Amino acid sequence: MGESSEESKFLKDFYIHDYVLSSKESPVPAPDVPDCPVLVFINSKSGGQLGGHLLLTYRSLLNEKQVFDLGEETPDTTLRRIYLNLEKLKAEENKYAINIQERLRIVVAGGDGTAGWLLGVVCDLKLSHPPPIATVPLGTGNNLPFAFGWGKKNPGTDRQSVLSFLKQVKDAREMKIDNWHILMRMKTPKEGACDPIAPLELPHSLHAFHRVSASDELNKEGCHTFRGGFWNYFSMGMDAQVSYAFHSERKLHPEKFKNQLVNQSTYAKLGCTQGWFFASLCHPSSRNIAQLAKVKVMKKHGEWQDLVIPSSIRSIVCLNLPSFSGGLNPWGTPNSKKTNDRDLTPPYVDDGHLEVVGFRDAWHGLVLLAPKGHGTRLAQAHRILFEFHKGGADHTFMRIDGEPWKQPLPVDDDTVVVEISHLGQVNMLATHDCRSKSMHEPMSPRTHSNDDQSSGDEDDSLQDEEQRKFGAAETFRIPEDADISHVS
Repeated sequence: MGESSEESKFLKDFYIHDYVLSSKESPVPAPDVPDCPVLVFINSKSGGQLGGHLLLTYRSLLNEKQVFDLGEETPDTTLRRIYLNLEKLKAEENKYAINIQERLRIVVAGGDGTAGWLLGVVCDLKLSHPPPIATVPLGTGNNLPFAFGWGKKNPGTDRQSVLSFLKQVKDAREMKIDNWHILMRMKTPKEGACDPIAPLELPHSLHAFHRVSASDELNKEGCHTFRGGFWNYFSMGMDAQVSYAFHSERKLHPEKFKNQLVNQSTYAKLGCTQGWFFASLCHPSSRNIAQLAKVKVMKKHGEWQDLVIPSSIRSIVCLNLPSFSGGLNPWGTPNSKKTNDRDLTPPYVDDGHLEVVGFRDAWHGLVLLAPKGHGTRLAQAHRILFEFHKGGADHTFMRIDGEPWKQPLPVDDDTVVVEISHLGQVNMLATHDCRSKSMHEPMSPRTHSNDDQSSGDEDDSLQDEEQRKFGAAETFRIPEDADISHVS
């Protein structure tokens, strides 16, 4: 009985009252303000049956109205409704609502694609006080959760496991990380379609990378324009091809993908069947990165520079976090000689730079398993531009934060470009096991301010605020002449 009482007291630290979530009358007297109010978003289809079980456990412990199934309602719809109600209550000087908004944290359970979906929505809503986000590892790679100390193994779904995770959420520290915007533009093809071909019909796949609407300010007449965002990595080449094969296989035979260990084993087998281990024999040289596209990079406040890509590189990764392919760090930590000779730094997650790494094949990738192993370090850049060679290939494979797709390329177009640029920062929650490093940490050799990242050095073509988004959600705004006191 004593344990039950202690558990009940603990859960009150996370509980949000109905009237904040669903516009009910404020109770009298006002409820106690929780220390760590949370909104929980769960992809019930992730992790085999784990997502559904986790949903039930969270709803049994918290107010079921603060736990959301992403298969039933999109996160932008949910957050817009809740924040509209919070603004209404704040206008009434409701202290409970004011404190909820200041202390609010988000928990998202799913794969890296699901986490990226939530991050894109929170960024695009441009909330006055964006909540920090904790990630529950329910996917196969779980690179995002691993980078911030939440682990990479699928969690337990029982009551005690969830209570333990909530304790970590309460104790976690906030950590800013860079956001990255990706834009692809090509002439409207004379024949055929060039829309991304997704291997898996999940909602967040549509948010990872998609064509802009005709009314979007990024739209350009006579062109197809696509955009998206990422927080961990963008990759192109053979690693994305293997990932695409894995997701396609899972779509065809979902009954075979109910276990994380089995998923990882299947992934390795597909690496063999797709020729990733024997790339020099199986992989057409026309799809090697140097033959496929010209790559340019720019440092902050710098100019575009051509990036020399070795002819043997078949996969290129633009990395924001030190966690790729199940928690491996492709950049590693450059020694003092490399730091001085090539102006390389450790991979900080908030310095406004991506680490650009190349791989020849899967054997090259295995060097990451060694203590100081790393891929071919190509550059650190604030902006990256891929200019595809005309007729170089009729398609390639791309991947954003675990979400792969097959990208058709018009063979008669010499203007196909993919541009990656910095777009602000978002707040994550990190545990004491966090592997990501901030440039502002006391032990960091780079402690200068990066406040200049906000606007002045961003790319000229995307200066407009409405364009400086990922396309995951419409900005949350209350019209100046709106009377929100009657909003229901």
